[in-house]
Amino acid sequence: MNVLNGKIAAIETNGSLSIIEIQIGSIFFKTILIETPNSVSYLKEENEVKVIFKETEVVIGKGTEHVVSLQNKITGTINDIEKGALLSKLRIKTSVGIITSIITTSSVLKLDLNVNETVTAMIKTNEIMLSQ
Repeated sequence: MNVLNGKIAAIETNGSLSIIEIQIGSIFFKTILIETPNSVSYLKEENEVKVIFKETEVVIGKGTEHVVSLQNKITGTINDIEKGALLSKLRIKTSVGIITSIITTSSVLKLDLNVNETVTAMIKTNEIMLSQ
C-alpha cells in the first residue's frame, strides 16, 4: 500500500458524494467518497488525513505525449457528454462499439472535452472481468 500524509484543501459535495482535494507538499490529489462532511467528522478543510492507494492502481506516464503503461487502449470519438455537478458520463464511439466512461466534471472541463472529439479510452488490465 502507498500511504501519504496530507491536509484536506477543498471539499465539493453533491448529494451523498464528495470530491476531496488533498494537499501533500506542493502536490494536490483528488478522491471521490460516498461520504459528506455531514456524515463523517474528519471531512473538514485543513484536517490532516492519510492518502492510501494500492500499487496496482498506479498508472505510469512517460514523456510529454503521456504515453502510459496501460495495455487496454482504444481510440474513439465522443458521441455524448452528460455533465453532472461532480461527475460526467462520456459515451465514446469506437470500432468495438460504444464505451461509457464516468470521470469528474472538473476533468472534462480541464481537458476541454467536446462531442465529436477523438479520445483514447484506457482500462487497467486488472479491472477487466470475463464471463461466459
